[in-house]
Amino acid sequence: MPMITLTTTAGALTEKGRRTVKKDLVWSLMRWEGAPDTEFFRSQSWCHLVELPEDGQCTAEDDEPRFLVEATIPQGGMSERRKGGIAEEVTGIVLEAAGLDEEHAGRVWVLFDEKPDGTWAVGGHLFRFSELLTLAESERGETDGD
Repeated sequence: MPMITLTTTAGALTEKGRRTVKKDLVWSLMRWEGAPDTEFFRSQSWCHLVELPEDGQCTAEDDEPRFLVEATIPQGGMSERRKGGIAEEVTGIVLEAAGLDEEHAGRVWVLFDEKPDGTWAVGGHLFRFSELLTLAESERGETDGD
């Protein structure tokens, strides 16, 4: 059950990008995590857009907008290959949403926050990674028969 957060400054995204970036990011994370496209997993896969004030961020060099993408995932839920794939894909999604080209890729940081087993609860129920795998396989089986 992935969660992804994009933090940037207000006005850093285009109007269209602001409308589409959240869904694009959460779908990317779901695909790379291998979550099935079912009602339960869609409802538990979240994206937050956090917009700081226009002057709410800078570097030691300039005030150009930067983009922080934080992906919260179960520990052990993604291989290094998958993390690399999502880092590349979400960087492209963010650049497109901001109307920027690949030259600005260094302004996008992707951090992975892996939650240890037993530290993620939904609806008052503590979920273990093994339970999520079993649920995913079960739901995949149900959709395969449709």
